[in-house]
Amino acid sequence: MTARHLPAANRRAGERGRPGGPEQLRLQWLSALEVRGVRPFLAQQRAVAAAARGRRLAPRTAPALRGADRSAEARRRSVLEQSFGQLPDPGEAFTGRRPELARIAQWVQAARAGTETRPVVVVLHGEPGVGRTALALRAAHALRDQFRGACLVDLRGGSPGGEAPLSTREALLHLLNRLGAPREQLLFREGASAEQQVRRLGELYHQHLRGLPVAVVLDDAVDAAQIRALVPERSESLVLVTAREPLDLPSDLAARVHLLPVGPMAAAEAEDVVRAAAPRSREGRGPLAGPGPAAVEAAPAAVVEVGGGLPLALRMLAAPGRAGRLPAPDGGHAVERALCAADALLAQPARLLLRRLPLAGRASLGGAAAAALAGVPEEAALRTLEELWEAGLIERVRGQRFRMHDSVRAYAAQRLAADEDPEQVSAAHERLIRTYAQLAGSVIRMVDGKMSTRADHFDGHGFGSLDAALRWLEDESSFITAALRHAEGVDQQAVLDLLGALCDFCLLRGDLYRLGEIDELTRAVGAGRAGQQEHLARSVRWRTGIAARHLGELDKARTTLTSVVDQYLEARQEAGAAMALVSLGITLHHQGNLPEAAARIREALVLQEPPELAGDRAWGLHALAAVERDRGRLGEASALLVRSLALHRESESVHGEAWAHFQLGQVHLRYGDVPRAEEELRLALDRYGRTRDDRGQAWALTQLGRARVVDGDPGTAVERLRAALARHREAEDVRGEAWTLYYLGQALEGCGERDLAVRELERARTMFSRMRDVYGLAHARHHSGRVTRDQRAARTGNLRNSGFARQLLTDARADFRRIGLAHGEGWTCLELAVVDAGNGRLAQALGLCDEAVALFVSYGDRRGEDWARFLRCTLLPYAGRGPGAPDEARAELDRLAAAPHPARDGRLEDCLEAYGVVLGRGVDPAEGWQAWRLGLVPDLRAREVMGVAPAA
Repeated sequence: MTARHLPAANRRAGERGRPGGPEQLRLQWLSALEVRGVRPFLAQQRAVAAAARGRRLAPRTAPALRGADRSAEARRRSVLEQSFGQLPDPGEAFTGRRPELARIAQWVQAARAGTETRPVVVVLHGEPGVGRTALALRAAHALRDQFRGACLVDLRGGSPGGEAPLSTREALLHLLNRLGAPREQLLFREGASAEQQVRRLGELYHQHLRGLPVAVVLDDAVDAAQIRALVPERSESLVLVTAREPLDLPSDLAARVHLLPVGPMAAAEAEDVVRAAAPRSREGRGPLAGPGPAAVEAAPAAVVEVGGGLPLALRMLAAPGRAGRLPAPDGGHAVERALCAADALLAQPARLLLRRLPLAGRASLGGAAAAALAGVPEEAALRTLEELWEAGLIERVRGQRFRMHDSVRAYAAQRLAADEDPEQVSAAHERLIRTYAQLAGSVIRMVDGKMSTRADHFDGHGFGSLDAALRWLEDESSFITAALRHAEGVDQQAVLDLLGALCDFCLLRGDLYRLGEIDELTRAVGAGRAGQQEHLARSVRWRTGIAARHLGELDKARTTLTSVVDQYLEARQEAGAAMALVSLGITLHHQGNLPEAAARIREALVLQEPPELAGDRAWGLHALAAVERDRGRLGEASALLVRSLALHRESESVHGEAWAHFQLGQVHLRYGDVPRAEEELRLALDRYGRTRDDRGQAWALTQLGRARVVDGDPGTAVERLRAALARHREAEDVRGEAWTLYYLGQALEGCGERDLAVRELERARTMFSRMRDVYGLAHARHHSGRVTRDQRAARTGNLRNSGFARQLLTDARADFRRIGLAHGEGWTCLELAVVDAGNGRLAQALGLCDEAVALFVSYGDRRGEDWARFLRCTLLPYAGRGPGAPDEARAELDRLAAAPHPARDGRLEDCLEAYGVVLGRGVDPAEGWQAWRLGLVPDLRAREVMGVAPAA
């Protein structure tokens, strides 16, 4: 009604020459109350008023986010956008419950209209089978426009078989993961008592959701104190709690608490459920196909009476084949009566599978799990699952994935214990783990190739494509984790294979929450032989160290990987020790310790000499190539990458090929061969896409942006790098974000945006410093100092007052010297020489040029050597060496011009000619050094390309 009068109000206000006015404001007020509540309206009006004052008052900007914070915020936004899609659908057969849904919506709207920011907590309580969870899910979906994200947590309060309820700590971790919390909080879980961890996670949870409205479904709760810990503070969130009994929540809970009893359905609504469930049958579908919906229509009231108005029982009783066979409406609970009746009508394969489904845990499952449990082909297992779904005994999650209701699971577990031979049950359970170990291992082998962890296993995978295989493993990862919690007595080698494959997939997809969960699971498992348990723990800890590196926690990664290497060597497992050594070498490389990184990787390559470890050796070779490239040994790096790429192809490792192409692209960039570099990087991008490696794709995009910088196309580079920056932030890859900011600063400098360039380089410098990445910090300091110097010089017209820039360059030189990077130290010496020469310190500048020449010669960089000798020539006439200095400069300039070579910078040729003209006209030492003013100094591209000899 309000919206209908708004155009008329606008028109009348316009006729009076007063657009808007009190009348329109009143209508906006009423509209806001109807839709969102009073506080969003007031916030909007404050924003409008602030904008109106913007011309008169200086704007108040929010504090800029740090690099890690920007990554965390990007991940939170991305995860929240996808969260409703991960919320289970209550099902197409959901009917009724309109009064309950309306009351929940009213409570939410009333809270929004209030002046206090407090969550709404609705406790839906009722007997098993009454539809509490389905109602909560339907309410969350119906109100999704009111919230930015959603999450379901199964608290396992009514678990059969004595399974412990979900702990508060695990519930908080699950919520933080599903609602986009920083990933390092989800991976590192050790180092504190359980009570301290709960306290820390609770603080993080409340801080994360403060001011963020989300819908949280806490299913199957029994502990009021646990619910209190999971209710977000100072948030307009909706918390839907399902429980069998009313929960007495604390009176001091800062929330609007409502109890909503969920009882049996009224007759009319129950008959709707019966009619909605009947069409589930399909003609010709297995032994359950019977008289069909017509029989149900004949006696819906009888079905409702027997089912007691409970949706779970009604769906089972409404299945086809029940005509004339309904149980008596007395004797036992309605759900138990329906379960017994449904079970009695099942064919033997369906009855067998129903009893074994509890072995798979509480997560949803598909055809592969059912086939393993029943010992039949997957196609037959899928048909049986459909039969059980048509019988109302399992619920469809999506597609061909199903789950069991707790009451059905409890019944099936009882029948399994009573009717099945324990040996057959154990065999089915072991078959489940073995089958999933084979399938998951096959998927990872399709990505990483024939590595030592799975080189001789899982040849026949049966997947139509790599994409289909990865989709399958992504769907099954939750189920696998749940199944592994109940793997007591199963062959530990199969458990080890499955956990290893799942860990690799978690690293590939960036699912560090599940990797942390697996790490805990590994340490908690007590069955099996001690040696295998230790091997399993080492394997998981190795992957945890890699994940720490991805997060930018380089010190933690180095410590973890060093201990893992020692453990593998003590156990005399050389293949595992070699892979851990490679990972340690990469971490040391990232920290800037290049000599030790190379030593560790070469130590690994010695252990990987046996032919059966060729797949592992391929990864070691391209890791060593990256180190040697950054040490300026491009020829060796190219040769290593050619060998690595050949081995990756032999071992069928698509992921390994991606990284080898990625490293080759960077080598070609160092040579200045941009077309070949971009070709290699696009090949890497394609293979990262095929393996669904979001992190790898972001890195390839970063290097493609860098290629545009090297090629002198900074405008395109800025666009590519900003796109890559968003991808790194979504993946929460702090190191990738820092390097992208670094190259973005270079691109902005090329566009003439020095102020923006300094800002981005400062951000990169801060992030590298926080990560303790000395290698990245040295580069960021170098370029930040250079651009800061040029920024001040552009304002003043000279190089004086460059003290801060000089300090940055001095620190960068010390860093480069500490990590043994002659290339970086040499170019930093030249930039310092420019600063000193511009400030009249010509003797120091000459000394720096001589040091730079020696550094470039040490690794054969003729391009850098040329620039160092040329700058020395420009300094000689002004360095106070007497009247013969100009002639000495002319002689050195002639020698330099007379010795051309393929690696020489084309721009240097122009500078040689120009300065020759200057010397020919004569120089006046009193004028001071003129090369910077004339533009006869190296630019960004001069430094980015190395003039070393190419590989033979």
